Amino acid sequence: MAVLTEMDGDQRRPAWRFALGAVTILGDMSAHRRNATALDDPKLSVVIPVYNEKATIEEILRRVQDASLRKEVIVVDDCSTDGTRELLEQMATRQSRGEQEIAAQDGGDAVALPELRIFFQTVNQGKGAALRRGFAQATGDIVLVQDADLEYDPRDYGKLLDPILDGRADVVYGSRFLGGPQRVHYFWHYVANKLLTLLSDISTNLKLTDMETCYKVFRREVLQGIQLKSDRFGFEPEITAKIAKGKWRIYEVPISYAGRTYEEGKKITWKDGVQALWCIIRFKFSD
Repeated sequence: MAVLTEMDGDQRRPAWRFALGAVTILGDMSAHRRNATALDDPKLSVVIPVYNEKATIEEILRRVQDASLRKEVIVVDDCSTDGTRELLEQMATRQSRGEQEIAAQDGGDAVALPELRIFFQTVNQGKGAALRRGFAQATGDIVLVQDADLEYDPRDYGKLLDPILDGRADVVYGSRFLGGPQRVHYFWHYVANKLLTLLSDISTNLKLTDMETCYKVFRREVLQGIQLKSDRFGFEPEITAKIAKGKWRIYEVPISYAGRTYEEGKKITWKDGVQALWCIIRFKFSD
């Protein structure tokens, strides 16, 4: 059994993929050949919508920046009121002075500044509106959605990106229900997620296991052809319906999940579930 390493010519694979653990093991099978739609050394845009996440924003930025790949980190503050906005404003000010890092207020390591691009909403509009702003600013070949809490782990970026890098997929969803390690969910949240995913699958004729997941990754051209309208958590069923209509190639991969409690800052409620149900119906029949 041999391990595929970097090679010259058409079989060269981007070196940073090895840093993410994306190593291909070969047995007696034929050599892996490069797909014509594969991406060589792409730039990644990580879009982070933020609302009242002072306790976690510095740590999630450190974790995202630890990913060894060429990237920009786009942070969109949705008019936070808990001190998050002021923290981000300090980062933006230090960055404008040419500083490379800022001391963290959470007691952890300093936060690196060069990869950050920080934007501020003038009024609170919701996650969907913040993502629209972030997508419009993205310059990468691949766009990845990252929540500002610590429920989703950037160490999963390797498996999320791999189907797109290899040229197999245009869109990748990270599923919490495909076997990855996770903190035990609220039972009724689990039921609601499965029900909404089922109804979305019926509407779109897709076979997803986790439509409501945060981790959604897109080739940039996918988003360029979509007009998003949902301001809040309706973004999830809306984007799913629209990529289904676009006939894009969609993959799901297992991810880890550390769901938090309402006491720890979880924000989604049953009202958002009702809105998601309405969006499934709405975007089945309209754009």
